[in-house]
Amino acid sequence: MAVVLAATLVVAAGVQGLVGLGLGLVSAPVVALVAPQLMPQLLLWLALLMPLVTLLREHHDIDWRGLGWSLPSRIPGTAIGVVLVASMSTAALGLLVGIMVLLSVLLTARAVVVPVNRSTLATAGFVSGITGTTTSIGGPPMALLYQHRSPSQIRSTLALYFIGGAGLSLTGLAMAGAVQRSTFFLALSMVPALILGFGVSRLLVHRVHPEHIRSGVLVVCALSAVVVLVRSLLSL
Repeated sequence: MAVVLAATLVVAAGVQGLVGLGLGLVSAPVVALVAPQLMPQLLLWLALLMPLVTLLREHHDIDWRGLGWSLPSRIPGTAIGVVLVASMSTAALGLLVGIMVLLSVLLTARAVVVPVNRSTLATAGFVSGITGTTTSIGGPPMALLYQHRSPSQIRSTLALYFIGGAGLSLTGLAMAGAVQRSTFFLALSMVPALILGFGVSRLLVHRVHPEHIRSGVLVVCALSAVVVLVRSLLSL
């Protein structure tokens, strides 16, 4: 199991190093298949660790104003996510989340530009709190807002957002008694895989056109929706 998880995380970290998100997307289905008892804890712990590596390379182009509106609004979203985890079936919630994200991607792919303002940032943070806490995939709402920004700002801003967001989600789950210490130590053992994947992305990051970065963000968001939908349908 550990070898499969490590190999998956190398790929997932490489994707996130390039487009700013993807750790949960790539690894969630594999973790759910080989070790469902680790969901969503393991990926939330890793979502705390992986962005730290990103910020070592890129931390000068962070949108602090955007984080000031999106992170606080994630708190009520996280609270709702914790309640949903306890009261709704994972399959039903996953179907709703997957459909919502996929519709958002389709609208954005048709050149629909979502303005980055107080309202949209707060909404994205709120929705991300719900989806991140329940499915460990909380990046798409924020990524859709920032898709037209510079690649550096996408990666650095999302990295800091993931640290704060994952921390909030883990705190909420811990208060509900849904976090185990053993999962944290497993996440720490996977750090070398994250570093290796990030190293691969560093070799490629300056060879990828900014427009391709935007396309990558949209593809990652769409795939996340498909992953959640398929996983939910199989659980019905």
